[in-house]
Amino acid sequence: MLRQLASKTVRALRLLVARIGAPVVGRAFALPDELLRRHPGLAVAHWRRGGLPPRVGGWALGQSRVLGIAVGRTVFLAPDAQLDASLLLHEVAHVHQFQRINGFPALYLWESLRRGYHANRFEVEADAWAAHSLSSDMLQLAQSAEPQSQSESVIGIKDIPSRGV
Repeated sequence: MLRQLASKTVRALRLLVARIGAPVVGRAFALPDELLRRHPGLAVAHWRRGGLPPRVGGWALGQSRVLGIAVGRTVFLAPDAQLDASLLLHEVAHVHQFQRINGFPALYLWESLRRGYHANRFEVEADAWAAHSLSSDMLQLAQSAEPQSQSESVIGIKDIPSRGV
């Protein structure tokens, strides 16, 4: 009987935390498999919808919310944000910046104060990285869809890395 009461209490607490926590930290969700197949780089992030971060990011820009914002390895999307590959890749670029640059949040804020949001070097870099990733992912998909000739499959030419840019 005590075990049943404890189990019910734990379930009630989890439900309460989920109801209270969702407005603050959003709800975790998984990206569709097809999107991850097309853009495997999206798998490095944890994804959440809603919560305070998109609102706080928007307030910092004089808006009600932003479509997406990265905090560490987590990307928070606005509740109505579409799962647009360019937006998602842009946010993943910020995840990489968090991992690579010590003090990234402070540097990002300083850069925004000095140059404004659109000229912020971290935003410019994220836009460029997303555009490059999008075109690279599409090129790889197109190449993998091309039928191989018998000589290519025997020689394994597609396995040889190119020496281009």
